Amino acid sequence: MKVDVLNIQGEKTGRTVELPDDIFGVEPNEHAVYLSVKQYLANQRQGTHKSKERSEISGSTRKLHRQKGTGGSRKGDINNPLFVGGGRVFGPKPRDYSQKLNKKVKRLARKSALSSKAGNGSIIVLEDFSFEAPKTKAFQQILKALQLDQAKTLLVTADHEREVFLSGRNLPKASITRAVDLNTYHILNANTLILSEGAIEKIKETFA
Repeated sequence: MKVDVLNIQGEKTGRTVELPDDIFGVEPNEHAVYLSVKQYLANQRQGTHKSKERSEISGSTRKLHRQKGTGGSRKGDINNPLFVGGGRVFGPKPRDYSQKLNKKVKRLARKSALSSKAGNGSIIVLEDFSFEAPKTKAFQQILKALQLDQAKTLLVTADHEREVFLSGRNLPKASITRAVDLNTYHILNANTLILSEGAIEKIKETFA
């Protein structure tokens, strides 16, 4: 699959790049994509939630009244969950939400997501560029030239471009990542995928 290479002014450079069919032209596997997105979202959870149960509440353990003969229910101490300030019944405890996914399934999911974007014409190849200093306005001008300033975009670079990353991190609809850090969720979450020329070679090395 051949795609035109654009410059930062949004104009065609007259060059094209070949997107390999074994990465950008596979039959999308929806179940693999589902598993990969599910794993990513689960791994983002901290799992630090905690509430105190009855035995953990700081309070008197004196029995409030005798067991029988009062006409009321049995209450035990002041830490009873029935009272305001008492413990919580079966409250949440810290736990690990992370999930495991086989490498081959994750690779298939990423290829499926890339192939889906390529099939929809939602991939743009941009010539490699950099900034001398971080400048959000300059990054906005590139997106505007590509007519993507109102769309959710993901720029994929070959390596960590510090100035480019700092220029785009404040834009709410723009994201920047390295080719080796590309994951299924980020691909699907963007309306348009912007690949730098160098990133395509990194993707070939990573996903081959």
